[in-house]
Amino acid sequence: MSVRRVLQLGDPTLRERCSSVADPGSPQVRELIRDLADTLAHWRAETGYGRGIAAPQIGVLQRVIFLQLPGEKPWPLVNPEIVRRSEQKIIVWDACLSFLSIFMQVERHKEITVRHRNLEGETLEFEAGAERDLSELLQHEIDHLDGILAIDRVTDVKSIVTREEFEKRYRDASPYAVREEKVLGLRR
Repeated sequence: MSVRRVLQLGDPTLRERCSSVADPGSPQVRELIRDLADTLAHWRAETGYGRGIAAPQIGVLQRVIFLQLPGEKPWPLVNPEIVRRSEQKIIVWDACLSFLSIFMQVERHKEITVRHRNLEGETLEFEAGAERDLSELLQHEIDHLDGILAIDRVTDVKSIVTREEFEKRYRDASPYAVREEKVLGLRR
């Protein structure tokens, strides 16, 4: 288990498509998930941002993402795929640990259905919508597995702002508005 370096915008690895995982319960996948969890917890403690992370962000080209929503259990997803997208779309603020100095508005589907495998190898399917901003978060993380970054989905380049401007003008009305006590609760 360790905190790994998060690749930054411009690193060509972030633009590569990831390979499927054959054995979700393998020791290598479990170690990868621990590294993702530790890395996400570190970034969250350092910056106050970060609800999810994808394996390619730490240089591992496998279809694995890890979510840690405030007040929720850790949630690793192996080979996640979106199998249904609603026609209705929404515009949301987005940011990324791979370029946390900028924020932008992106278009996402309001609701999606995701199929994935858990660490026991079971195939599971669930609906994600606006509750907990789960739909937009999953779309963001699954995009990483296909080499797509949030900056590729920006709706209007005029919506791109620095982190400082985002915090001053928009944070309180976004999913990133998390009280300090919740952030402290996520530290390991």
